Amino acid sequence: MKLSALVQILALVLFALPSAEGASNDGPSRTGDDFFAKANTEFAGGNFKAAIADYKAVVGSGEWSANLFYNLGNAYFRDGDFGRAILNYDRSLRLGRHHPEADANLRIARDQTHSLELAPSALERYLNFGTANFFAIVAAIFFWLTVILLILRPGKVLWVVAGIFLSVICGLAAYQSENGTHGQGLAIVTAENTEARVATVDSARSVLALPAGSEVLILQERGDWNYATLPNDQRGWVSASAVEKVQL
Repeated sequence: MKLSALVQILALVLFALPSAEGASNDGPSRTGDDFFAKANTEFAGGNFKAAIADYKAVVGSGEWSANLFYNLGNAYFRDGDFGRAILNYDRSLRLGRHHPEADANLRIARDQTHSLELAPSALERYLNFGTANFFAIVAAIFFWLTVILLILRPGKVLWVVAGIFLSVICGLAAYQSENGTHGQGLAIVTAENTEARVATVDSARSVLALPAGSEVLILQERGDWNYATLPNDQRGWVSASAVEKVQL
């Protein structure tokens, strides 16, 4: 069997049914459960627009989970909106880093749109095992252990220096994770035929064509335009209505 045929079969299996697990891992309200179950039924019946509306109602309530965004991504995918499908698979993976279905579907959706991805720096590739919160917590632990050591064993200078060094390194890692190519500024192109431009007017020269689902890193917001780092390591202005941040 050819690889392309195998991928198509995999796609049919992955997109066949949504996850039935609850909208929130922290005990969703009855209303959230009702909307989630209703959306799952609508999805199974092929009514993808209605399913999207009900999944979004759960998102609006703040009862988030990896499965909620995974299901919403599937609904957008089946409705033909690949940009928002990719956006919600990314959100799913933010909440559940090891969600194999969301990761697999994200790859399939990117193949469909030929979307462009930002290239992470060498440092970001090394830091991929942890989140910004993880590194911030580790930095705080090293800091307070160093303070305690300084109080209890003031003569252990090398240990204190090592503790301070590790605290600073972890703090820098937290900052890089939060502000790097997959940090709080990461946004997904959700509109078709989007162009990054050299200025904040539609008639300005194009820097790069951005297929739906492409990644950009927003550096500055100015009215109807966002200044962003682009997948080709350049920068340009992108219409604010054409992109949506991954981090809610």
